[in-house]
Amino acid sequence: MASGTERDPILILRIDGEDLQEFLAAPQLETVATSMYSEIADANDIHECTVKALNKLTVDHGMPPTSDPWVHANIVEPSLQLSDLPRDEGPISQEIFIESLKKVLGNVVAKLKDQPVIVAHSEKIFDGSGIKRLFSDNYQMDQAIDSAWKSLPKDQEGQLSREYLRVALDVLAPAVSLPAYGTVDQMDAATAQVFEMVKAEEESTLNREEFNKLITEILTNLMLKLEGKPVTVSSNAVVNEPITSTLVAPSSQ
Repeated sequence: MASGTERDPILILRIDGEDLQEFLAAPQLETVATSMYSEIADANDIHECTVKALNKLTVDHGMPPTSDPWVHANIVEPSLQLSDLPRDEGPISQEIFIESLKKVLGNVVAKLKDQPVIVAHSEKIFDGSGIKRLFSDNYQMDQAIDSAWKSLPKDQEGQLSREYLRVALDVLAPAVSLPAYGTVDQMDAATAQVFEMVKAEEESTLNREEFNKLITEILTNLMLKLEGKPVTVSSNAVVNEPITSTLVAPSSQ
């Protein structure tokens, strides 16, 4: 696992419709579409409903990032137009939604075969291994926690307000391969759950020993939570210029 100061590896993907065609023919499509339907059935019409569904598909399904202007203009919009979906407002049944989605995806596959999209894909997995690695080296762990303690403001008696515990975690983040608070929603949620579990945000102050014990408890619980349910963050950027390279790979990983 790379530390916060290292670059994430980038994989160049050539999305040419092959993986999306496999997804379209697989039973998994029905499962994914059913899950989507519960989230987007409140759309005004089947056209809007289908667009929302397309936005939820990823390179793992063989779909280029629909948020990219070029992809939207050259792949998504033409596929929707070819599908000629009705714009009549009213309740949308799950069956109609799935059939419409299949129809549009079929057109997207055809477009991608004619115009493959090159995507620079990076992925980071927060699985607690960075915390575990720090815990395995007592000296480095003591140094990191000591540095965090010294960087935080104290009151006149040398006590630390608990409101600075999130700041302390941010100071420790590079050492344990975690993102800064506020940059990854899933990590923020996991951290909030751990803080609630250990009652970290009670209104009181901490001395040095209490701080060491509590920040270690926070890191331990966060490690266990991430080991049980890792957080994956990926980013995709369309490369406008054609690329000829041995790094070009199919979109499935």
